[in-house]
Amino acid sequence: MGCQQEHPEFEANYDCQVAVVDYANLEDLQFTLQGVDLVISTISGAEQLNLIDAARRARVRCFVPSEFEGALSHRPAAGTDPFDNGSSTALEQLRHWSQSRSHSMKYTIFSCGVFYERFAPGGLQTFNMGGTCRIRNQGDYMIDVGHGIAEIPESNQHGHPVQVVMTSAVDVARFVAAAVELGIDTWPREFKMRGARLTTQRLQEICSEIRGIEFEVVQRPYEQIIQWLRYYEQNRDEVKWFSMQHLLQTANGRYYFGDANLNDAVDVQPMSFRQWLYDTWGPAH
Repeated sequence: MGCQQEHPEFEANYDCQVAVVDYANLEDLQFTLQGVDLVISTISGAEQLNLIDAARRARVRCFVPSEFEGALSHRPAAGTDPFDNGSSTALEQLRHWSQSRSHSMKYTIFSCGVFYERFAPGGLQTFNMGGTCRIRNQGDYMIDVGHGIAEIPESNQHGHPVQVVMTSAVDVARFVAAAVELGIDTWPREFKMRGARLTTQRLQEICSEIRGIEFEVVQRPYEQIIQWLRYYEQNRDEVKWFSMQHLLQTANGRYYFGDANLNDAVDVQPMSFRQWLYDTWGPAH
């Protein structure tokens, strides 16, 4: 495990070796990765690009980029994604090196939809996540479970209910570990997993039921989301523009997919969203 600072608790609790690395130092990264077959990245941006380059130089066999979100086929085209943060560049780099004649490095994407933890107390920042996609705080994405407030996309551009796939971060780790046991040589270009598949309407209903309170809900039709985006762009309100972008991306199906090939391939029973929410929040007092 490569980290920017020491974590003795990881070595004590998880029986793993922690190497303190400087992601800006290519030679340091390459040295650390010597003899490693598989790299699973949880970083993004320039640091991940350096990690990819170092992995190639160290002759790593397979690289898993930090792409733990919706399926590849449902993401915006390169250059149009407001939450890209170097993702398209990383994927292009991985495609290039996977076709190298001198030493090809395989790569596999693990798509999981939305993390349950977006709806946790304190939001994703509690788990040191969410900064790059501007959803660090509780309530930044659709629903503030603690305050009983929701703003959700009601319909997609065809007028149909919006659906999302979701998985807890803990179950994502379990799925990835189970995939490793299958052997990395058997991996496809993309593994898709899910813990739940819900409409946005049902999602907020479950939150209301578990908390035992009626939520204050704003439902946005697709055209209204587009109109608000134009308004916030014209008024240069970046915070609200990004907030509305999250609704648009969700309405466009970014976090939805049908078949989950990793669920079919491994014996992992993910926690349901209802159970996770009950364990995390419980009824309001």
